[in-house]
Amino acid sequence: MKSLIACTTLLAAASLLAADKDDVTSAAQKLADADNYSWTTTVEGGQNNAAPTHSKTQKDGLTWTEMTMRDNTAEAFFKGGKGAVKTEDGWTALDLTATPARGGGGGGGGGGANPARFMGARLRNFKAPAAQAEDIVGKTKDITKADDAYAGDLTEEGAKSLLTMGGGRRGGQGAAPAVSNAKGSVKFWIKDGAITKYVLKVSGTVTRNGDDRDVDRTTTVEIKDVGTTKITVPDDAKAKMS
Repeated sequence: MKSLIACTTLLAAASLLAADKDDVTSAAQKLADADNYSWTTTVEGGQNNAAPTHSKTQKDGLTWTEMTMRDNTAEAFFKGGKGAVKTEDGWTALDLTATPARGGGGGGGGGGANPARFMGARLRNFKAPAAQAEDIVGKTKDITKADDAYAGDLTEEGAKSLLTMGGGRRGGQGAAPAVSNAKGSVKFWIKDGAITKYVLKVSGTVTRNGDDRDVDRTTTVEIKDVGTTKITVPDDAKAKMS
């Protein structure tokens, strides 16, 4: 009888955990189904400390983003692999389907950063919060609801993949960095059935070309203006996206 009770209790607990995970997945899908929304991304930790990134997206895939690199602010529009980034010389076309050039990425050390190259590297594997949240859920062990949030720990493989994402791979050249001691956690906030905020924490050691670097990064994404966000693309930018 005790064994039966214990088994029943475990099954009930597993069912609740699955239900909580499903709640977050459904909330991500509801956000994806919205006509539009805006969000702010803040990254803290290591080389990733930077000013917040501001973005907007529509259900048809049109997205605007503005991010700061060093002392410069770069603005871009993109959709379906094509985009445009604003530079000192005006709008420049972005091809997000092209293979990154050797040595590409953030513009390198010393001289000024190249906005088109910087944006191309950053946006090539871009995911809007709805898609990113669903991806993160798939990389968690379990998710449980506590107070006003849903929280869970990442699997080791999930932490590894998220630790290196956006972590400064140099133009896609060379072998992928090795990752050890990877771990992480995530917390989601949901309102009216849709995700309004999530905080992702990852840490571990990234080894590239024999050089070890400890990473401890926190990414906070806050979503707002669901259904009321507007994106206006300048004519010059439209011409570069066509």
